[in-house]
Amino acid sequence: MDLTLIGHDDRYAVEQLQLSLFPQGQPGQAVSTLHRGKTWLTASTQITLDGKTVQASRRIPAAEETVRLRRRALQQSYYLAACQLLPVLPPWGALAGVRPTKLTTKHLLEGGTPRSADKMLKDVYYVTESRRKLAVDCSVSTVRAARLLQPQDLSVYIGIPFCPSRCAYCSFVSRTIGKKTELLEPYLEALLSEIRLTGDLLRASGKAIRSLYIGGGTPTTLSTPQMIRLLDTMNRSFDLSRCLEFTVEGGRPDTLDEEKLRAIHDRGVNRMSINPQTMEDSVLRCCGRIHKTQDILRAYDQATAVGFQDINMDLIAGLPTDTPEGFRHSLDAVTRLNPSNITVHTLALKKGADLFEHRENLPSAEAVAEMVAYAEATLRNLGYKPYYLYRQKYMSGSFENVGWSRDDRDCLYNIYMMEEVHTIVSLGGGGMNKVNLPDGSLRRFHNPKFPEQYIEMLDSVLQQKRELFALMNESPK
Repeated sequence: MDLTLIGHDDRYAVEQLQLSLFPQGQPGQAVSTLHRGKTWLTASTQITLDGKTVQASRRIPAAEETVRLRRRALQQSYYLAACQLLPVLPPWGALAGVRPTKLTTKHLLEGGTPRSADKMLKDVYYVTESRRKLAVDCSVSTVRAARLLQPQDLSVYIGIPFCPSRCAYCSFVSRTIGKKTELLEPYLEALLSEIRLTGDLLRASGKAIRSLYIGGGTPTTLSTPQMIRLLDTMNRSFDLSRCLEFTVEGGRPDTLDEEKLRAIHDRGVNRMSINPQTMEDSVLRCCGRIHKTQDILRAYDQATAVGFQDINMDLIAGLPTDTPEGFRHSLDAVTRLNPSNITVHTLALKKGADLFEHRENLPSAEAVAEMVAYAEATLRNLGYKPYYLYRQKYMSGSFENVGWSRDDRDCLYNIYMMEEVHTIVSLGGGGMNKVNLPDGSLRRFHNPKFPEQYIEMLDSVLQQKRELFALMNESPK
């Protein structure tokens, strides 16, 4: 849909909402207008689609204009116009960002209540009742997690951007190695150098690690001896006396066996992810995953046998060839295992993923809505609660990804990373450092994306770490 702006240049705010409400490439014309009068600032939207033209407007006192309020009025007018054309009201209303819970979390941290946060989402952003409850519940968990932090705390992410094969829905920067493992060893050596330097910088700065997460890719693509070298180096380099949570993403069960799981557990890791995505073998094949349901069950049993009590399992609603019946079967099979965390993703059609270009056999938005609704009802009934969520562009049905936990076993790293409540130091290829500076601002520092670049640019990566810690240690001005 074409978008024309008149009287303002807040394209991003309006365009992101448009992308979440109308499929990419849908023909039509939208005009977003801002008129500044002496008394009122008026945002208006006119949309023409399929021969029908609709319009809506919102206004705020001109004397009260801020960037936030202006953009909110523009989005509200667009949403109110779009609702006249949409067959179903979007679950997240006029919210277009990837972190809708940042609004409710900020509200609670500033003294608001869950009830007043719910009212804000309803009256200002037109969010549906079910999504309001998800957001507020997650923000309650975020506030609790934030209160565990001291000013010197941060979290550390270690990236292993390799996978045994590439999933059809994946757009992450990772190398599919198959049987070609020659890049793993030089990558690991470079990563160990960054770990050792970061350990020195942490000790000198007085910073403390509160959560530690090894992600990917698929970190367990590393062999057992390589995993042991990685974990032993981390344990020698990092003071983990204040670390509440140490996670390794197993992800793919075809990269796990009892020997590797035991080596991981015995070196201090207390949380593991074993991610089926679906428990339907036919759907696994369509997604390019080279394991079967039985492998998932085997890996889960082995993980519990070596002592893991906190295990996360991911499912995706909306995978190609899946059905509501198939998704229900997958969720029921996972809940019978009783993992501490279940993360329910909604399929996002990402640029760079095979599915972005080949969208055959995808479930309808109505089918995805049925899957998501079943997941929420079932997990709540079983005593799981939502503790973090985020959205992505081009998500089926404009839904979200939600992490669910039982017995208050929230993944702290997921909360800290998504809600940006404290610094995340990322090591390895493709990582993003999110640094909360003393003056209250947030700075992002990217590591080189590809493993080859990371190895070649190691000296500049290490220098960036030194500069990053120097910034953190500056006194606020």
